Amino acid sequence: QVQLVESGGGLVQAGGSLRVSCAQSGLTFNRYAMAWFRQVPGKEREFVAGVSWSGAYTDYADSVKGRFTISRDNARSTVYLQMNSLKPEDTAVYYCAAPGYSRRASDYAYWGQGTQVTVSS
Repeated sequence: QVQLVESGGGLVQAGGSLRVSCAQSGLTFNRYAMAWFRQVPGKEREFVAGVSWSGAYTDYADSVKGRFTISRDNARSTVYLQMNSLKPEDTAVYYCAAPGYSRRASDYAYWGQGTQVTVSS
């Protein structure tokens, strides 16, 4: 059974930083790309960042490029999203997804439960 478990969300002031993590089990982690999405109420889930199985290739939404960094630790079967220079518009529930790093949410078979990130102004 595949499980994705996010952690690390919380409340932070604008301009601050936060790191969210996603621990994966049930897949051979180092064979699959992973991605982060986010969603606010009333809107579709949107792509944030993706990372290849090796970590060598990454992709970012324009809205977070230069501020967010996706990385992975295959020994720990964990993918991270380091978020710097946070803005109130980054407030959302953040989800990790597998396998792949497509920008389309419908391409993913597995999702975590999500972790709330709130950025106050």
